Amino acid sequence: MQTILIAGAGKSSIYLIQYLLTHAPRNKWKVIVADGDINAIAEKIKGSPYAEAAAIDISKASDREPLVKRSDIVISLMPPHLHIHLAKDCLKHKKNLITSSYISDEMRAMDSAVKEAGLMFMCEMGLDPGIDHMTANKIIHSIHRVAGSIISFKSYCGGLVAPESDNNPWHYKFSWNPKNVITAGMDGAKYLQNGKEVDVPYEKMFEHNKKVKVDDLGMLAYYPNRDSLRYLDIYDVPDIKTFMRATLRYPAFCKGWNALIMLGLTRQDDAFETKGYTYASWIKNKSGYSDKGTLQQHVAQLLGIEENDKVMSMLAWLGLFDEISLKPGKQSSAEILLSVLNEKWQMASIEKDMVAMQHEIEYMHKDRKIKLTSTMVINGENREYSAMAKTVGLPIAILARMVLNKKIKPPTGVLMPTMPSVYRPVLTELTHHGIVFTDEVE
Repeated sequence: MQTILIAGAGKSSIYLIQYLLTHAPRNKWKVIVADGDINAIAEKIKGSPYAEAAAIDISKASDREPLVKRSDIVISLMPPHLHIHLAKDCLKHKKNLITSSYISDEMRAMDSAVKEAGLMFMCEMGLDPGIDHMTANKIIHSIHRVAGSIISFKSYCGGLVAPESDNNPWHYKFSWNPKNVITAGMDGAKYLQNGKEVDVPYEKMFEHNKKVKVDDLGMLAYYPNRDSLRYLDIYDVPDIKTFMRATLRYPAFCKGWNALIMLGLTRQDDAFETKGYTYASWIKNKSGYSDKGTLQQHVAQLLGIEENDKVMSMLAWLGLFDEISLKPGKQSSAEILLSVLNEKWQMASIEKDMVAMQHEIEYMHKDRKIKLTSTMVINGENREYSAMAKTVGLPIAILARMVLNKKIKPPTGVLMPTMPSVYRPVLTELTHHGIVFTDEVE
């Protein structure tokens, strides 16, 4: 009997866990699901005789290592900073590892040792990063085969609220880890534009609402995603002039989020003893309000907008000008904002999210400039069976199954899924689950 260890039973794990449990009887698998929350595990495994629940502290080697040792493959859906614990155990006990997160510097430093051990540590195997790498490289490799020269690559992806569940002025609800939404963009971004490197600091990230047309959704706003430059060599596009990976949002969201940044409400380096504080007094403190005029007038002036601007109604909808008491304790502004948004941006059980991804690639072929647009839009079924959980979890689950069944020979090293031996079979199976891209050429 083969054993699979899944570390993490959060929002993105439902499809991953159920896929592997569905295939468990035929393959005689044991699926161990480990998390700090036993109730979260129970919700996902639903009493399956092929599942084993392990309520553990993942940071404790005594809890974690015995499970890794028992396993034939390890999957980590833990927060990114915790992957390294599992990675070290996997190296010690010679186990293949799959994660959904960006490759950290710590993980990258393990590459030589992982290769020497003959192991696969496949990172960036979810949605974005993950499906984006696989579909982009499939296109890039096909262009290379016909001797095309790629001059521009833009890739956009966003976890959004589905139109039928979009009922707030921010046009956004949480479909994945809320804390990641708060910290998005904080490290700034780098990309290539017309042959020049562009460096965008966090303070400017949401300032200019550049837009892109996505089929069936109309115009969406985007902001650059992390360091796109590090993928230039990995994607093998030496002649490229423009290269950018970006995150999609509805335009109103970017305008509102820029206001939150300008007001300092996303800061993690300040601290408030919040006893006696209300939302309004927190805003007064952060904005330097001096009792001249209303708080709304002061904030509008600070943001350089009219008091009747849509952004002001978005801030008011969050309750930021209300005398609502904050939970007492020492908190940063980012932590206070997270608690505010957790109340306001939760999806109801029957509501649906949506994932949109689009690649725009321009290339020269036989002296002709060609533009290829490849688009995927997928809606969730409800809050539990979300599009985000499906697109993050299924690529990981499919790779794990194919490695265990020897359908894929695991490549060695600390990797991302850019190689045909991985992306071809995984993308083929994803189409059977409704994760399909539509291509347009002009």
